[in-house]
Amino acid sequence: MGKFEVPDKVLYVCTGSKCGKRGGKDTYKMASSFVKHNKSNVDIEVIRIECTDRCKFAPVCNMQPENIWLKEYSEKEVLRMLANLMQQQD
Repeated sequence: MGKFEVPDKVLYVCTGSKCGKRGGKDTYKMASSFVKHNKSNVDIEVIRIECTDRCKFAPVCNMQPENIWLKEYSEKEVLRMLANLMQQQD
């Protein structure tokens, strides 16, 4: 059985119907690419999810384990959050 790597932090990006139309799909692609191409001591994984049931606040995303929720965000806000988290030292 292989070893299961647990990331330090996980960004969940809703790409459901309303969030996807309001930028969730593009944000998922952008955040995945940003994390992949910017190395850090902090291991961050980006996961797309189908629905958070918070459609009236679309688009939404969530950073764990900090339990940070962004609603009606711009891609710039997500990039800023990721950059700040990647600068953290262990």
